[in-house]
Amino acid sequence: MEDLYKEVARVMKERKYCVASTGAGISAESGISTFRSKGGLWEKYDPAVYASIDVFRQDPSKYWTIRGDFIRNYDQYNPNNAHVALAELESLGILRSVITQNIDGLHKKAGNKQVIEVHGSIREINCLQCHRQYIAPDVPEGLPPYCESCGGVLKPNTVLFGEQLPWDALTRAQEESSMCNVMLVIGTSANVYPAAAFPDLARQNGAIIVEVNVERAFPKVDYFLGEKAGTALPKLVEEIKKLSEK
Repeated sequence: MEDLYKEVARVMKERKYCVASTGAGISAESGISTFRSKGGLWEKYDPAVYASIDVFRQDPSKYWTIRGDFIRNYDQYNPNNAHVALAELESLGILRSVITQNIDGLHKKAGNKQVIEVHGSIREINCLQCHRQYIAPDVPEGLPPYCESCGGVLKPNTVLFGEQLPWDALTRAQEESSMCNVMLVIGTSANVYPAAAFPDLARQNGAIIVEVNVERAFPKVDYFLGEKAGTALPKLVEEIKKLSEK
């Protein structure tokens, strides 16, 4: 296993233009529930009811029932070793960007500057009427909460089922996937599109694909690191640092 990490580190250092594509698994170690895995949020709550834009328009309290506590306790959730390692890879000049399906904002909190949030961010709460923005955890009480300026319903800046992905973020994610020489695929189930297609796009343009997952999700990868991201990514950082010292 140690030799595998050395090999991946060598490839990343030589190729340099590395992009990470992350899913809910990377944040599970920070105590944030995953969505689709066993015991995840969608086993307990029907996403067609609790995370649908159509239902939100009719009864926004459904969404706020399952996400309100998280939003108001936002500052209690912190980046884990995996997030910190990705921020360090960026500071070392190896990692160019992070494409994430996650809405928790932990990549930015860890220090990554180039973060593409394809599903938006739960940290940003917008009034649907006057467009005033609140930043979690500073959100009015209530299920749902209402804007203190105009009384409009507040909605997190996240993509619900039935909504389009933000065009700018999607375009940037596709561009980074096309241009990278190495893609780290971390903590994702490969079930959510278009994010699940980013590794294929990278591979088609000659990139090396490295999957970091407890269980393998992608059938076609060049390297598979079968450990938790919080264990695997710091090991990669250390191996890259050793190569730089030689």
